[in-house]
Amino acid sequence: MSKLRRRDFIKTGALTAAAGLVGSAAVRAGARSAAESPAAQALGRKSYAASGPDKPWLRPQRKTSRPVTVDTHTHWAPEPYLKAKAELGHPDFLNPMNYDMGHRIKWMDELGVQTIVLTLGGFMPWQWIQPQDGLHIARIVNDAAVQAHAAHPDRFLAGIELPVGYPEGSLEELNRMAGKPGMVGVHVPNSLAGREYLFEPDFAPVLARVEQLGLPLLIHPLDGEPNWFDGHRLADAYSGTNPHPKGPASLFPGLTNSLGETFEQATTMAKLIVSGTLDKYPQLTPVIFHAGGAFPFVAGRVEARTWGASHLERPFKEYLRRFYYDNLTYYPLALRYLIDLVGIDRVVVGTDNMFTNFAQMLPPNTLVDQLELPAAERDLVLYGNAKRLFRI
Repeated sequence: MSKLRRRDFIKTGALTAAAGLVGSAAVRAGARSAAESPAAQALGRKSYAASGPDKPWLRPQRKTSRPVTVDTHTHWAPEPYLKAKAELGHPDFLNPMNYDMGHRIKWMDELGVQTIVLTLGGFMPWQWIQPQDGLHIARIVNDAAVQAHAAHPDRFLAGIELPVGYPEGSLEELNRMAGKPGMVGVHVPNSLAGREYLFEPDFAPVLARVEQLGLPLLIHPLDGEPNWFDGHRLADAYSGTNPHPKGPASLFPGLTNSLGETFEQATTMAKLIVSGTLDKYPQLTPVIFHAGGAFPFVAGRVEARTWGASHLERPFKEYLRRFYYDNLTYYPLALRYLIDLVGIDRVVVGTDNMFTNFAQMLPPNTLVDQLELPAAERDLVLYGNAKRLFRI
């Protein structure tokens, strides 16, 4: 190749490269322009993230002519229980309003709630308490629940509390409370600081008895990082040579509870399915608070990627309807998805209210109201499903 031709070649190549750069820039600009076009912006504005209401879980609910709602997920700490825990060196610093049942009834009347199901909160003591002390505490709470129901039979029901770390005591207390007025379920934690007690052979007689009694199994996580899924691993990651001065939870404020509890619910549901537990106890009905946590959204992945589930007796999706779910999704859009996934007949109202900070309490019907359901379907979620579930 001559020098002239070589120069022409180099010049031509440079021009071509420059044209390519200009072309690439034009393509990028075009893509950016398309992304920012009025049509794309309009689509973005239609998204729930862009145009959904602020704090929809606190929006005023529809006025009711009379109390009808059954709230399946509320917490209490009766005064004798708090005293007993304090005597064991584990005081709870809860507002006394928590056990003011008259104050609860006033709120219920104002918000259209006919009945609430009382259970202990995440502060349940079962992970640290000694067996006999645990049995004593369970008896105190259950007897207080019977008294609350006797005083207001149409307003208060309860889940039987069990000292689940002590299977023999749990079976004893379950048998003592079986058939007592107002005791409509059995309340248990997901696990005990990583101990999978639900799947231990020693706990099998308890599950068998719950199934025999026809009582729903109300499942709620315990408080504390060791009980929130992966919480103990998070703690380990910041211990030893590189500890975080304020503890691992301070790195991700609010996530241990908000994500930890929902992940714990998801893993418990998956374990109940793939372990064959729901096949072993075909009449057992678990109720998963917090709307099933993360599980409804990842159920497809669990089905697709759980290679060891081939031993299950039923198609995977059928197990989704073995559970009941409260409606505590916080976003009505997520509640719509849950209903579409599991069926309108498997969703009940749950507020997680502790009755200590009334300004932050969830109006029980607001998420359901925002879906604008047909009247018959709305009634199912507000009270019909719960009445069938708890046989009331």
